[in-house]
Amino acid sequence: MATEEQPLERTLEVLNYQGVHARPAALIVKVATQYKAELTVCRKDDEDEEVNAKSIMGLMMLAAGQGTELLFRAKGEDAAELLDALEALFKANFNE
Repeated sequence: MATEEQPLERTLEVLNYQGVHARPAALIVKVATQYKAELTVCRKDDEDEEVNAKSIMGLMMLAAGQGTELLFRAKGEDAAELLDALEALFKANFNE
């Protein structure tokens, strides 16, 4: 279980050829807002630019194209379940 001091982390690769455009960003936010955990994300190659993963605009600012690795950090009681749900969404190529 994640604690306030120790967030859970999961790296997910963008597999779909269009990357994280508006529709996938909206799907990520839709999944993320179903959980209480706080969620941030950054590009694995630029961990200085961390954004709120429950924000469509924040996600789109990362310009995550195909092959980009995104590092998600979740804090809260349902953090593990949130990361599992996001991993399933990524593996399904955002249902595209």
